[in-house]
Amino acid sequence: MQAVGIVVEYNPFHNGHLHHVKEAKRTTRSEIAVAVMSGQFLQRGEPALVDKWHRTKMALASGVDLVIELPYVFSTAQATGFASGAVQLLEAIQCTTLAFGSEQGSIEPFLNSYHLIENNRVHYNEIIKENIQLGKSYPQALFSAYEQLKQLFPNAYIDLAQPNNILGFHYVEAIKRLQCTMQPATIQRIAAGYHDSINVDSEIASATGIRQALFSGQSLQQIFQYLPDGTIGQLEHWQTEHRNFASWESFWPLLKYAILRHTPQQLKQYADVSEGLENSLVKYAAASSSYTAFMNALKSKRYTWTRLQRMLTHIYTGVTKEQLHAYSNPRYIRILGMTNSGQQYVSRIKKSLSLPLISRVAAVEDPLLAIDLRATQMYQLGIQQFSDKKIDEDYKTPPIRY
Repeated sequence: MQAVGIVVEYNPFHNGHLHHVKEAKRTTRSEIAVAVMSGQFLQRGEPALVDKWHRTKMALASGVDLVIELPYVFSTAQATGFASGAVQLLEAIQCTTLAFGSEQGSIEPFLNSYHLIENNRVHYNEIIKENIQLGKSYPQALFSAYEQLKQLFPNAYIDLAQPNNILGFHYVEAIKRLQCTMQPATIQRIAAGYHDSINVDSEIASATGIRQALFSGQSLQQIFQYLPDGTIGQLEHWQTEHRNFASWESFWPLLKYAILRHTPQQLKQYADVSEGLENSLVKYAAASSSYTAFMNALKSKRYTWTRLQRMLTHIYTGVTKEQLHAYSNPRYIRILGMTNSGQQYVSRIKKSLSLPLISRVAAVEDPLLAIDLRATQMYQLGIQQFSDKKIDEDYKTPPIRY
């Protein structure tokens, strides 16, 4: 059984994701689709709309055969760490191909861009350093250095201003750096861009657009056209059980408390808190009545919204710099759910896996896993502010069989 790997958040799973799963299987001639999925907190530094169990069920209902969890230290990392963790897990579970969605739609420009940077690494790093000294944010410095190299060595390259191209580049980079047997492939993203608002004349909308619609007061019924039936069922179930969807705005009282219970000096222990930000955090948290007001006060040219959100995620979950950077490699494969075909695939390969397979966490003691368990506890605490129902706990929840 040949397996294709995909890296996902499914926040939530929508019709564009359905297209991606189908095309990934078709173009790579794979019988099995393995999704490595972020848990309760995501790469842009925010809580997931619904928990990982609901999102796993969405995936299994729509063509994914096996869902494994991307540990917190990778799922909330910058693009390089995010990609590295995901690639290592898909390689460990013996995927033949990693198929990612992109604005580019062709793998050759990704390979060209990788070789452009790798073959000119010293010059590239020098340009980055110069741009940072000019006051640019790190992502801006990276992009500027890349654009300068492109002018020196003309070829067909990817546009690194596009968010899915950026992640795709880092998947390719990780595959090459780690010398994986798994090969990269890409699926053309269709209809809706990563940040696009929803379009009533289309059945494809970005996850960002769907979340914006929900948080602006639109009903679930108003976004049904963008979602597969499996997603609709899970979102309806969540709304019945918990009333609201998770967001930093709804978690704000707890996040504000997490900030203000520390002195500025104590905040410096947490990942991504640096360069005086600890003072601004305390100042603006005390003065802000909402998450949006807080972020608008905190935002500056030097720090992207995503960088700040990741920092806040680490403060909220209590993950320190030392903890976040202690793990560059996954230590296990944790199964969140599988179909019958996924179960057959696991049974066939489990004796030859390079990492231990975890289906139940109660008997496992691992510091990397402990961070995930705490993240779930903190996510649950946020949900309980507006819900009488508990979310499924890690210790009590076996892998979902679909």
